[in-house]
Amino acid sequence: MASDLRLVEAVKATLGEEMARDESVVLYGEDVGVAGGVFRATDGLLDEFPNRVYDSPLGESGIVGAGVGLAAAGMRPVAEIQFQSFLYQGFAQLQQHASRLRSRSRGGFSCPITIRTPYGGGIHALEHHSESFESGFAHVPGLKVVIPSSPAEGKGLLAASIRDPDPVVFMEPTRLYRSLRESVPDDDHVIPLGEATVAEEGADVTVVAWGSMLQRTLSAVDDVDADVEVVNPRTIYPLDTDTITESVKKTGRCVVVHEAPETAGFGAEIVSRITETAFYHLEAPPERVTGYDVPVPMFAREDAYLPDEKRIAAGIRRAVET
Repeated sequence: MASDLRLVEAVKATLGEEMARDESVVLYGEDVGVAGGVFRATDGLLDEFPNRVYDSPLGESGIVGAGVGLAAAGMRPVAEIQFQSFLYQGFAQLQQHASRLRSRSRGGFSCPITIRTPYGGGIHALEHHSESFESGFAHVPGLKVVIPSSPAEGKGLLAASIRDPDPVVFMEPTRLYRSLRESVPDDDHVIPLGEATVAEEGADVTVVAWGSMLQRTLSAVDDVDADVEVVNPRTIYPLDTDTITESVKKTGRCVVVHEAPETAGFGAEIVSRITETAFYHLEAPPERVTGYDVPVPMFAREDAYLPDEKRIAAGIRRAVET
């Protein structure tokens, strides 16, 4: 059986199912209890699990730090950070403690904490509410970075993240929370971390995209006179390099799409790996279609900042016509 859900509904359903399945799962964060979360992704869970859902103080460093202690004590904390940009305040706890607990203790402790956080633009939010820092989190050894691109992926990847023995930053595209409905399995649905998927098969060019950019890419390929293969990494770290490489070896061309700024964005890492593993198969230089090297602008310029179908289609044409 399956239900027709939006991403925010899939997240809420998965949290409830994982808490029912495992009593060590606890949920906490700013306004996740009484208010049900800033996007209502935790609405009703306080009533269902009154002793395992907690509203935290407004302090992201403390939220992440408390999770490290809970995880070391045998719990599986799931913390919500209201917007990804606020997680910068807890970055020291992620980089210096959560990601290192296993290595620091020589395997004596693990740190199964999941940090849920909305990210990305497209909803005309305020400053510090629309950034995409997946490449920064991926640079931290020991930290896994996961980004769903649909409601079904939201359920499968979140379940896998909560069950994972290591810390996970689970980044939920705000643009997709209520803009897309999809059939989501009602039963136990787990998507293994570190496995990409081919969202659309093709032979002329490979496009790698994730988060809300995947949906825009799938729309853009309809305007391109080429047979486009679209690869969705799903997990930024660990990255499934093999799936991407095999696709590029088949097509000979590659375009990477993401909404983070271009410089040192995760597209650069993907292009680097392609040149290392599939260089002699390339028939054209890899292309990147990204956000610009500026802070995400306010309402009037936000749409111009984000890659749209027109920019993505133009990048694909450049790769194909070179």
